Amino acid sequence: MTQPHAHGTEPSADRSAGRRRLVVGCGYLGRRVAAAWRAGGDAVWAITRSPQRATVLAAAGLEPLVIDLTGPYPLAPLPAVDTVLWSVSPDPATGTGHHALHVVGMGALLDALPGTPRILFTSSTGVYGEAAGGIVTEATPPRPDRPAGVAILEAEENLAARCPDRSVVLRLAGLYGPGRLPRLDDLRAGRPLAGDPDTWLNLIHADDATAVVTAVADHPAPGPLYVVSDGQPVRRREWYAALARLVGAPSPSWDTTTQRPRGGDKRVDPAKLFREIAPVLRFPDPYQALDKQPAAPQG
Repeated sequence: MTQPHAHGTEPSADRSAGRRRLVVGCGYLGRRVAAAWRAGGDAVWAITRSPQRATVLAAAGLEPLVIDLTGPYPLAPLPAVDTVLWSVSPDPATGTGHHALHVVGMGALLDALPGTPRILFTSSTGVYGEAAGGIVTEATPPRPDRPAGVAILEAEENLAARCPDRSVVLRLAGLYGPGRLPRLDDLRAGRPLAGDPDTWLNLIHADDATAVVTAVADHPAPGPLYVVSDGQPVRRREWYAALARLVGAPSPSWDTTTQRPRGGDKRVDPAKLFREIAPVLRFPDPYQALDKQPAAPQG
């Protein structure tokens, strides 16, 4: 079994097999991408701040690097890799916010990385803010209206400035899939959902987001920016009604007096992604995906 090691020590992955990848943030999406690369014979390193998490990653065949990118010290040398995936989310347990992670943390990573790997940044369509139901593309000016979106956009701009010819920003719509069907507990309990039920929701299944990331990583000449969704915006009213049926819950009720839900009201158009990268989606219709979806409890 591969064992975790602290940053700065020599990893033991087989360097003769496949490409060399580094995943920063092995969460819901990052761990799927890491598994796909590992299954393809690549050597995969994964940065984590938790020694306990490092043990889990090692058991999955990855090479953990125990590093806190937001620490006040310079990082020891990192392994030379072909590809870096930045797929980091804040950890409520640590209290580290979006700016510290995406701006400070990514800056520290770029300072320490050897060579010139391709860097993929899983950003968010949240950088567009509220769009009043309009269509957004790569050409739509970002206008983030929440602290998370502001920090993520700053990180995008920093990455583009420092790595203009080898970075790709992927602005992802809402991820869903096994173990990630938000608001199921509220639906089961009959609690009202916050927001306007007639606004738009944009989605991408975790398997399809993984396919997009791996396709962009290996594309000979990807563009610098893509919006990523299944291209099938759904009304919140219809989506949550489908989730309620999935778990045998009452039809959802709505509280339109509270703050709008994260994601706002927009319709994401991923035509550029499909034209240039041509990923094949396993779940192009989110409603059909629910027919194959186990309903794990979610908050």
